[in-house]
Amino acid sequence: MCGVDDDRYKLERQLLAIQCKLTDAEVKSETNQYIKRWMKDFRTVSYESDDILDTFQYEALRCQAHIGVSRTHKTEMNTFGLLKSVEPPQVPCRQTHSGLDEYAEIFGRDDDKEVVVKLLLDQQDNQRLRVLPIFGMGGLGKTTLAKMVYNDHRVQQHFHLSMWHCVSENFEACALVRSVIELATKVTCNLPDTIKMLRGRLQEVIGQKR
Repeated sequence: MCGVDDDRYKLERQLLAIQCKLTDAEVKSETNQYIKRWMKDFRTVSYESDDILDTFQYEALRCQAHIGVSRTHKTEMNTFGLLKSVEPPQVPCRQTHSGLDEYAEIFGRDDDKEVVVKLLLDQQDNQRLRVLPIFGMGGLGKTTLAKMVYNDHRVQQHFHLSMWHCVSENFEACALVRSVIELATKVTCNLPDTIKMLRGRLQEVIGQKR
């Protein structure tokens, strides 16, 4: 590790920039096929960089208990079209349609899809609610995997109700509950913005339904 600290710091900063750019690109790839293809190569670079940094971190942890925090360099961030910021990048609220476009072009996700579908279908006799999160850095294909599961014919047949809803980090509870009610009933909900009343209506439309 001797003599490569500067290179490691540079790689850390560039990986952060790559991950920020992938987060932004994931949004744009919904409508831009060029970006979707470009993201594949970009993700490969980010994986290799992440592996290298993991190796450094492992070796450093063996030698010392504390790892210094990497510095941010504004000019390198600008190379990726980003600005230096103390706050993490905020992904704008986006809407994604439940229909999976160009299904034939999706490769390498069948095994992941089968795992999630099996987890969902195995809940049939379970009265307790289970939430299955799909998480990872931007550009991994989380939304695509969720769409594949949502549109699987076994999932559609198994559940009484299926709803696709996008929720940003900053959301308003009443508006969210109202939207779910409207998705479930397929009619406009005219109740006032009172969470108690909306919760009661929500219970009516989804209660005892899978």
